[in-house]
Amino acid sequence: MKIEILRLAIDFGLVVLIWMVQLLIYPGFKYFGSKGLGSWHRIYTRNITFIVAPMMIAQLIIMSYFWIHYPAMLAPNILYTILVSLTWITTMLFFIPMHASIDKNPTNLKLLNKLTNWNWMRVFLWNTILTLDLFLLF
Repeated sequence: MKIEILRLAIDFGLVVLIWMVQLLIYPGFKYFGSKGLGSWHRIYTRNITFIVAPMMIAQLIIMSYFWIHYPAMLAPNILYTILVSLTWITTMLFFIPMHASIDKNPTNLKLLNKLTNWNWMRVFLWNTILTLDLFLLF
């Protein structure tokens, strides 16, 4: 399999996933009662990690592959690295702590709205990554 197709598949998978999270999962948190969300949220965060983490790690591996095997593609490599790094940074600095706060206080509607609103950053980042993939392929 060509590495470009694998990158496209992973990045497309993350785009589909982030749109589902943005339009279905995060808004749905507001419809749980505090006890229901408290229980469900811990299950959700554990299980979604089994899907998201391997895909994000694969992005890092593929990013490294491109730096090693296609160093002349300087501008695309730099842009891809920046975008992937920003998804990691925003996830680690903002979203993991927000999810930890939801575990502690699942009734905080302001926090649930913040989670949904701030997640547009990751929607933008992963869509931009996919757009870059498509631009480089075609």
